[in-house]
Amino acid sequence: MNSELVILLLVIVTGLGFDFTNGFHDTGNAMATSIATGALKPKTAVTISAILNLVGAFLSVAVALTVTNSVVKIQQSSGAHKGLPIPSMTANHGHALLVIVFAGLIGGIIWNLLTWLLGLPSSSSHALFGGLIGATMAALGGSGVVWNGHGKHLDGVVGKVILPALISPLIAGIVACVGTWLVYKITEGVAAKFTESGFRIGQIGTASLLSLAHGTNDAQKTMGVITLALIGYSWDDKNATGFFAWHNLHNIPVWVKVCCAVAIASGTYIGGWRVIRTLGKGLVEIHSPQGMAAEAATATVVLVSTGMGFALSTTHVATGSILGSGVGKPGGVVRWRVAGRMLAAWVITLPSAAIVGAIMWVIGAKIPTVGPYVMFAILLGLAGYMYYRAQQQKIDSSNVNADWDEKTHSITPPKTPATV
Repeated sequence: MNSELVILLLVIVTGLGFDFTNGFHDTGNAMATSIATGALKPKTAVTISAILNLVGAFLSVAVALTVTNSVVKIQQSSGAHKGLPIPSMTANHGHALLVIVFAGLIGGIIWNLLTWLLGLPSSSSHALFGGLIGATMAALGGSGVVWNGHGKHLDGVVGKVILPALISPLIAGIVACVGTWLVYKITEGVAAKFTESGFRIGQIGTASLLSLAHGTNDAQKTMGVITLALIGYSWDDKNATGFFAWHNLHNIPVWVKVCCAVAIASGTYIGGWRVIRTLGKGLVEIHSPQGMAAEAATATVVLVSTGMGFALSTTHVATGSILGSGVGKPGGVVRWRVAGRMLAAWVITLPSAAIVGAIMWVIGAKIPTVGPYVMFAILLGLAGYMYYRAQQQKIDSSNVNADWDEKTHSITPPKTPATV
């Protein structure tokens, strides 16, 4: 087994690992409000979400192609690779692309695990893109990144990633705010118990639609990354054939789709309880009408964006919707301190993951022969440490709906005689 194949296998395993962390990190986007209002039991919610994530992953490839084509500059002519367009990359271009993808994935996974540990619903998508951008800039400089898609305003990193990140939470928040206000206005005078029970049933439908939408957008990002790695592996032999050979920037191998769909669904089923708790209990004291409005707004924005190939953050959209539902409810309460922490995490996600991606690329490219193995060892060590830390203050289906601690604003439930 040659070294390039070993690195490719490490990239594929790491990519599926990222997809798994994306699944459990983002479960709360679809199911946090349904769990918080009691519309669905915690384990039932994550099971439904996992199944629909699996289905949604096969419904489109627009976002996957955005990842493949709109981050790292790759030039092709008559179906053959011309090489990375940066003169300083005179070494093995395929190897360089593999290391860039590997480093970017590690940056995304480390940020995902850190924010999961802290219970912060940050963006898995921006963590991935940040890692890839950082690794690309370290390898090729700023001109190696597709910033604006050759002058097309809705293409490249700016049009497909950054602008949707800024606009989508605002749109979702406004839609959820107006929807929540209308719901309470229309049902004014109706007994609260009938309103709650009716909207809990509705939440099952909107949460399911949101899970399907999440699969159509988030699962595809890893599909695009793994396809990019396959292109790197096949780079130096345009006639290469075999299971891992791939030269097509405009299509995704079927086996990649299947593996990524299963990985994100598996992560979703595990349940990212720490993030679910923050979204469901920490941000807004949410009730069923708000939950249904928030889920409907999020699903609509995500599905429209997926059709346009925008690799947006479902976390940002869901959070914007939940905040909007809190503002739109007469007398609603929003914990702005928690929202501020989340906003800070949003702002630093992309640059933080980019720094990690750049550092990983330097390790992988500058340490002869064993650099990629050192990268993988660092990833395993940090992942193991953060998992260990999470077990010291465990959040799971049994305590995810415990009352929020207003004093500490921590995801850890306050200790009571019943829980000591």
